[in-house]
Amino acid sequence: MARRTNGRGSDDRHQALSDTALDQLFRDARSHNVWQSRDVPDALLYELIDLMKLGPTSANCSPARILFVKSPQAKERLKLHLSEGNRDKMMKAPVCAIIGYDLDFYEYLPRLFPHTNAKSWFEGKDKKIFDTAFRNGTLQGAYLIMAARALGLDCSPMSGFDNDGVDRDLFPGTNIKSNFLCSLGYGDLGALKPRSPRFAFDEIAEII
Repeated sequence: MARRTNGRGSDDRHQALSDTALDQLFRDARSHNVWQSRDVPDALLYELIDLMKLGPTSANCSPARILFVKSPQAKERLKLHLSEGNRDKMMKAPVCAIIGYDLDFYEYLPRLFPHTNAKSWFEGKDKKIFDTAFRNGTLQGAYLIMAARALGLDCSPMSGFDNDGVDRDLFPGTNIKSNFLCSLGYGDLGALKPRSPRFAFDEIAEII
């Protein structure tokens, strides 16, 4: 595969990452369903959030809410809401992150976006609240995946669960809604199947 070269000049901020870094983030990264028996320390999850939260969102609204399901007791609570095909592989992962979005995100805008009254953009506008929370929460979920890979973790994002049940049992008393799940840990490379095909540039992109 041809390696990308950087044409943006000598500013250090605008240099392409090394091939080793790009391999870890994209080219060699895979979704894992079989995991090594290695713990993911809590300190690493804190570091993960500290990276994820730096990604851009609309008006810095930051609606994502992450629940790291790690203890056996918490996994049993989540297990009740998993589809049969996802249950075993999710339960065996060291950590399962529930990526949610907070429909009350706009209440925090006076702190997160203090230079204007951004809260007023959303008050009483349910569709705009949902669209903004879901879009930006999903975006932050993608940041979480890439941050996890950057920290040396493997990931397995998936749907296939009862969202209403998860919201009721794991986000009680809040306005947080679950979006998708992502297993985190150290994958077993020997259990991987060949990578599935991807589109060519001309099939999904155009320069105009």
